[in-house]
Amino acid sequence: MRRLFAVLAILPVGWSWAQAEPGLHWRTASPDNTPWSASIAREVQEFAAEQKPAAIMVVRDDDIVASFGDLGAKVNVRSVRKSLLSALYGIAIEDGRINLDSTLAALEIDDVPRALSAAEKSATVRQLLMARSGVYHPASYETGQMKQGRPVRESHPPGSFWYYNNWDFNALGTIYRQSVDDVFASFEKQIGRPIGMEDFSAADGVYVKEASSSHPAYVFRMSARDLARFGLLFLNGGRWNGAQLIPSKWVTDSTSRFSDAEQPGRGYGYLWWTFSSERSRLSGFFASGYGGQQMVVVPSKHLVFVELVDLAVNREGVRTQRFLDLVGKISASVP
Repeated sequence: MRRLFAVLAILPVGWSWAQAEPGLHWRTASPDNTPWSASIAREVQEFAAEQKPAAIMVVRDDDIVASFGDLGAKVNVRSVRKSLLSALYGIAIEDGRINLDSTLAALEIDDVPRALSAAEKSATVRQLLMARSGVYHPASYETGQMKQGRPVRESHPPGSFWYYNNWDFNALGTIYRQSVDDVFASFEKQIGRPIGMEDFSAADGVYVKEASSSHPAYVFRMSARDLARFGLLFLNGGRWNGAQLIPSKWVTDSTSRFSDAEQPGRGYGYLWWTFSSERSRLSGFFASGYGGQQMVVVPSKHLVFVELVDLAVNREGVRTQRFLDLVGKISASVP
């Protein structure tokens, strides 16, 4: 049998599941074993007809319950990139290559004029991961909304205020490259290949630098089926085929709610969003990117959801909450 089950030696607090992984290719769930999948497939098709994503996947353990679109087509996953980097940080911290409490000053991280102040350089790696650095320098790859909402420089001391800050996220990319290796090569070697990603390679990553900052954004192109494998890796507590690829403690810590976000019911961990829905009594975490790039994990139901949107085709994209509503509805219907 291709379905693999193993009991994890160490489970994140409050989570319990049997580990399951797809083989070389994903397979579709059998209607005999999942009689509720037909209604989920209808929900997905109706959603897709209205919202026009490029691809959707609903995965339970190692089976595709429902899907839409070209699951192998690669799309710029936008800010999902941050959760991908978080996984690499978990490995690097475990290996002693990066210290969560290292300051920007100790790491010799600065930026183009106006350069960082001594107070800004006192921010730590941990605070950057939490989007609490207090460094409000202009950043590459910012949206117009980010630029308009950016706080005034030195208006909040490091650690005191949560702000979804591309400067933090991009500087983390620089720190990783200086301390470990190229972001994309590392992701392919340490995560992509071991979990059997079918489409991603390091060549699907590109650094985007702007004159406003010396720290480029690290942009990933990825397919829905590969992103679903990444979600399943986190659902499995960082284990794959018997190997602990990402430390289980990092899986727990990075997807924990450290800060409340501006949107009701959402929080932020280490480059991961968290959400909870009292209506459906579900909790989980997700990676989210501009325009509707989403990967959601609902541990209590063994579910992973992926949505990708080609913004060259669907210029308006899909609102995050619209997809999360679909996630809640489907999750509530799964036994």
